[in-house]
Amino acid sequence: MALTLFDTDEYRPPVWKSYLYQLQQEAPHPRRITCTCELTSLVRRATLKENEQIPKYEKIHNFKVHTFRGPHWCEYCANFMWGLIAQGVKCADCGLNVHKQCSKMVPNDCKPDLKHVKKVYSCDLTTLVKAHTTKRPMVVDMCIREIESRGLNSEGLYRVSGFSDLIEDVKMAFDRDGEKADISVNMYEDINIITGALKLYFRDLPIPLITYDAYPKFIESAKIMDPDEQLETLHEALKLLPPAHCETLRYLMAHLKRVTLHEKENLMNAENLGIVFGPTLMRSPELDAMAALNDIRYQRLVVELLIKNEDILF
Repeated sequence: MALTLFDTDEYRPPVWKSYLYQLQQEAPHPRRITCTCELTSLVRRATLKENEQIPKYEKIHNFKVHTFRGPHWCEYCANFMWGLIAQGVKCADCGLNVHKQCSKMVPNDCKPDLKHVKKVYSCDLTTLVKAHTTKRPMVVDMCIREIESRGLNSEGLYRVSGFSDLIEDVKMAFDRDGEKADISVNMYEDINIITGALKLYFRDLPIPLITYDAYPKFIESAKIMDPDEQLETLHEALKLLPPAHCETLRYLMAHLKRVTLHEKENLMNAENLGIVFGPTLMRSPELDAMAALNDIRYQRLVVELLIKNEDILF
């Protein structure tokens, strides 16, 4: 069966419905708009308009056992917290104080505060975007803008490594200054420093961009031989990602697709980028080293498929 474009109402933006209905009536086989068809400019504009809206990302609280100084009351049940030590738990991201038993009933409505979220690298992705009220981590946006402004023709882009000490400098600049970090050509002339900093950001994520929960479905898609079924499974795998992860992955794949358009100059096609970004974006939840090693070729293939079919899958 051919893969249909946004085959469920859940994934079809309302602004597309009347237009897609018109296409389906004109097509020889209704509802069989195949993967190979090109999106029209109208649909592309609708996509951009839809994606400009900042989605509401749900986030669970990051509770840790805490010893409170002085009297404290639970912010969920309003009862007193008894004891001298470890009276309750405190959310490390938003500062919410509750009893340990109450923490199991608190809704997933954590609103991270910048006074608690003090770093960019090694910070949970959803926590970071909620703290800064953005769609994607600012480090991803800023690095990609810098790379596209002066590095798309650089030979071996993303494959060539930058000087590790300078990459660490960029990391510290983001952790210290956030969106005010200076990564311009005046500070870092070598574009490989910026690509290295972007790759390091994804490697340092406590939960990978392609999450542990979604990982098996992505690997499953890479093992399927039939192209249509493969894309259907990959589309299903994308639904398993948290919104912040899916949006960041969409933005990154659109960027990597633009990198491949300069293949004659930078020598980086989708396969080469898959080799670089496969292990960077995906980490096996399996502790078995051999099982993780066997997955490397499928990780590469997943990223390659995402790049080649970016305009269809996202």
